[in-house]
Amino acid sequence: MSLLRWDPFADIAQLRDQMNRMFDQSISSYGREPVSARTWAPPVDITETEDAITLHVEVPGINPEDINIQVEGGTITIKGERKFEKEEKGTQFVRTERTYGLFQRSFTLGLPIKQQEVEATYNDGVLTVMLPKAEEVKPKQVQVKVQKELRAYPKSEYLI
Repeated sequence: MSLLRWDPFADIAQLRDQMNRMFDQSISSYGREPVSARTWAPPVDITETEDAITLHVEVPGINPEDINIQVEGGTITIKGERKFEKEEKGTQFVRTERTYGLFQRSFTLGLPIKQQEVEATYNDGVLTVMLPKAEEVKPKQVQVKVQKELRAYPKSEYLI
């Protein structure tokens, strides 16, 4: 079982993001043009095994070439952009609920990883980043060896 770090400010940041999203939706629903340069954060799931940490990032509609992943020290940063679809001639948007614009997510890993072996794949709108743990982080099982040693006691010339 792994320990999860609790961030007391995460709930406040999540509430702020939800409030911002609510106000953005209410403004754009009154017929105004949607703001294409909004900041948004794609949802991320992080899993851990004995050998690696894996991030699953939902980024549908984003070209994989528009995603930048940087691993530096104990932090991974994922940046990208979902570009706003231009209106085609003769059509106009009636409602816009999807969020567009730049995004950036950073996570502190808390343990060293093998940076040269980091892999990223993109499938069905989900970016998967696999971060292999460094050898010194993996738990090492140490086996206790039992040696049977026969002690030979020297014979004593004196008997008591």
